[in-house]
Amino acid sequence: MKASNRLPNPRVARPGAPARRAAWLAALLLAGAAAAAPGGSGADRPAGPAATAAAADAGARPFVTTLPNGLTVIVQVDRRAPTAVLMLWLRVGAVDETDREAGVAHVLEHMMFKGTPTLAEGEYSRRIAALGGRDNAFTSRDVTAYHVQVPAGALREAMALEAERFARNAWTAETLQRELAVIREERRQRIEDEPQAQFYEQFMATALVAHPYRRPVIGWMANLEALDAATVRAFHQRWYAPNNAALVVVGDVEPAQVVRWAEELFGALPPRVLPARAPEAEPEQRGARRFEWHGRVRQPSLLIGWRVPRLTHPDDDGEAARDALALALLAGVLDGHSAARLERALVRQPEERRLADAVGVGYGLGGRGPELFLVSATVRPGVEPARVEQALRDAIARVAREGVSDAELRRVKNQWAAAEVFKLDSPFAQARELGQQWALGWPPDAQARLLARVQALTAADVQRVAQRWFGPQQMTVGWLLPQEDAR
Repeated sequence: MKASNRLPNPRVARPGAPARRAAWLAALLLAGAAAAAPGGSGADRPAGPAATAAAADAGARPFVTTLPNGLTVIVQVDRRAPTAVLMLWLRVGAVDETDREAGVAHVLEHMMFKGTPTLAEGEYSRRIAALGGRDNAFTSRDVTAYHVQVPAGALREAMALEAERFARNAWTAETLQRELAVIREERRQRIEDEPQAQFYEQFMATALVAHPYRRPVIGWMANLEALDAATVRAFHQRWYAPNNAALVVVGDVEPAQVVRWAEELFGALPPRVLPARAPEAEPEQRGARRFEWHGRVRQPSLLIGWRVPRLTHPDDDGEAARDALALALLAGVLDGHSAARLERALVRQPEERRLADAVGVGYGLGGRGPELFLVSATVRPGVEPARVEQALRDAIARVAREGVSDAELRRVKNQWAAAEVFKLDSPFAQARELGQQWALGWPPDAQARLLARVQALTAADVQRVAQRWFGPQQMTVGWLLPQEDAR
């Protein structure tokens, strides 16, 4: 079970990444999912009897329907192997917590494995393993998702187990306290014993002052020590409703049969009135923010972030949406391959001019909260961090001043297109993308629409966003320094 602050597609970070990028930033940016406004266009969510799904087949668009209780069912046929991936997505994550509840979404994800009136603690995973499958889950800022992969012939049994724990999750207060001790240890190992993770937490708490994204998904230690059973159960009751969920199945399956099983196993679950989603509440930033963090590291690291637009829908053609797509291309130009601009400027230099051992860029493209364009570097020993910071900013300023070449842009676009093809090799990757797109309120073919729009962007678009969004007033800068450098 994983807690993640950030996510990949459809929040397209950037196509391809060089092997020598800043490893700690890469780890922080990988995994997870994003969510945005609920729902999608009616044309993309056909409702009707299960028989309508019979036309869906491999290579066709996914079949999407909504049960009367509001549960979305998405089925993609892939007959290359006799296997099936089942994912249950909830449009709820850390962003939906209050400050007092911080960490409860991730805690609840753990507790969903702790049993029901008819499933003993741990029985869910044991039965999935007995079917020849494997299971896990993750929580991000915007969503929670549960996933299994089983032989196609065991799909109905897996769906029945998922429906049972979704509807009838049950555990004692003592079980919760035992699991909270596990999660506190997880936080100690993954964050409090990892200077880079501590630094990233501090960075988000500095870059954002009001929005829930400023909090870690796993929660602060004080929250994990104070959470009680009533708070966790109330969160489950508030958000775990069929009209806030999607069932995604990819594999060697018959869509009509999957929908019939979904109706049989999930159809009786009653919908609930969901709480109002709090609007974004992050005030405008009107000046640079800076901080230093000292930890047990051998080399300094830098992280710079700018508040930038996000994409709310693949068909949005407003100015902010066009800028968001151009920013994704800019991320690829800076850090999309081993010969990208930051790698060449800071890493692939003669010894006397080399400034960094690794560089990285992260940009999410879409989500429910404010978006940051992140640039990072691991500083070479003996080099002043200020020189590296200036070199990172100069690389973006050069794009703003001189633009990018057609060859650079073509390479990034080709990588994006190739990534869309390669992801089809994995049923799990297909299921994850379909679930993320549902969570964002995007149609199932969102990536194809985005790819078509990206192909139409020009070098002038990339230069425009480099000129527009990287001023000092929207910038947050963090330095991670060895403890002996503390001043």
